[in-house]
Amino acid sequence: MAETQEEVLLDVKVAEASWLYKFYLNHERKILGTISVTIFLLLWEFMGGPVSAYNPIPILRVNPMFMSSPSYIWKAAVALFSTGEIWNDLYVSSVEFMGGYLLSIAVAIPLGVLIGWNKKASAIFDPFVNAMNATPRVALLPLVIIWLGIGMLSKVGIIFLGAVVPIIVNARDGVKTTPSSLLNAARSFGATEWQVFKSVVMPATLPFILSGLRIALGRALVGVMVGELYAATAGIGFMITVAGATFQTDKVFVGVLIFAISGMLGMELLSRIEHHFDKWRPRVGAQA
Repeated sequence: MAETQEEVLLDVKVAEASWLYKFYLNHERKILGTISVTIFLLLWEFMGGPVSAYNPIPILRVNPMFMSSPSYIWKAAVALFSTGEIWNDLYVSSVEFMGGYLLSIAVAIPLGVLIGWNKKASAIFDPFVNAMNATPRVALLPLVIIWLGIGMLSKVGIIFLGAVVPIIVNARDGVKTTPSSLLNAARSFGATEWQVFKSVVMPATLPFILSGLRIALGRALVGVMVGELYAATAGIGFMITVAGATFQTDKVFVGVLIFAISGMLGMELLSRIEHHFDKWRPRVGAQA
């Protein structure tokens, strides 16, 4: 009762607040995020920028050879995109990423649902899935290169190995955690196994699959970077490797930011898709 009264009082205070405070409450996450990023970039620029322009205190300045600054990184990015030097690397990395990620989705979702739904399939495949989940896929890179060569196919293979396991595990666990009360209710009304699977199991599993896709996205980007560290002649990972070997830290940061921005955009897209299915997800813990 006391909590309800406090919530009512809080709502009254918000209703009577100024438009500026209401604007802050409605956009609090974006405002705080923008402020924190801005402060971080200013501090970074202060530490890594030229002494004469941004940092008059030499003792606080970091050698640009070891740590670049946002202004240098921006200039390097503009130069790379304006000269067209980076476009081929972006194309190669994008094709490798999409090939490995989409292939992992096509394989992992049906296999994960099958393992979760069928006991015999679970007994057959679970040992291999658990073993792959515990094995660092980077350790398999030499074998992947031996099997698939040094071309694009080996990069797609390592991306596939990195992304496929999280999707399988989430799809499997999503099927296995379908509430038994829903299954019993559907069967008590005479639903067939296919109807139970289509109307109960898949809606309950879909949020888990989307969570697996989000995890796999990050693993796939790591796979792009790791795959292009060895026996590559193009790609963002290859560009980072060459720039790091020649102490071009500004170009290194450009490549790192491309990976980071790509991951953020992909996560945001998957999050928006996931929000459409939130009504199927049980609200527990902090969500409740």
